[in-house]
Amino acid sequence: MVKDVVDGADEHLIGEAEKMAVALGRMFPGLCEVVLHDLRDPRHAIRAIENNLSGRRVGDSATELGLARIADPEYPSVIQNYPNRFPDGRPAKSTSIGIKNEAGEYIAALCLNLDVSVLSPVTLALSNLVATDTEHREQPLENLRDRTTRELRRTVEELAAERAATPRSLSRQDKKALVRRLHRDGYFDSRDAAQTIADLLGVSRATVYNYSK
Repeated sequence: MVKDVVDGADEHLIGEAEKMAVALGRMFPGLCEVVLHDLRDPRHAIRAIENNLSGRRVGDSATELGLARIADPEYPSVIQNYPNRFPDGRPAKSTSIGIKNEAGEYIAALCLNLDVSVLSPVTLALSNLVATDTEHREQPLENLRDRTTRELRRTVEELAAERAATPRSLSRQDKKALVRRLHRDGYFDSRDAAQTIADLLGVSRATVYNYSK
């Protein structure tokens, strides 16, 4: 009888959190993913997902952070504004809020994942607006250093921002022009560059190679 009362109270709390998840997700469409995890069932933890940006589904398992909360009731209740990435490589800023029941056990977590790549065009525009330049800038004859994945991502985002767009929202012609520019500038010499570019543009690796021809 007592267990039924406890389970009912826990379910009520999670039900209220689900309302918040839905409302928050619908307030920031296309920008912020909101996920409610039911930590009572870690193998099928995702109870609700609004504004899905990560490709996960209701019923998917808990994250490492969720498992850490289950294992340790003293785990921080709120972890705010930590860097994260979506499966396709887009940068995100995340916040995770743990929800405890009356017994002090974590039973749920409300997580927000903000797609900061959408803000890149605005950020770059402001940066260009306040930037200054010298009359003569020294240009190296060649660049022999490896193009790292981080540098490649930044270059793709900056090139897209020049067209006031995100990499995925570029037109087919703009994506082709961007890939050819990256190929000309030597970015395809780095390991896994084609797959990184494909993930950023939302196309297949084969398409990237076709664009580069």
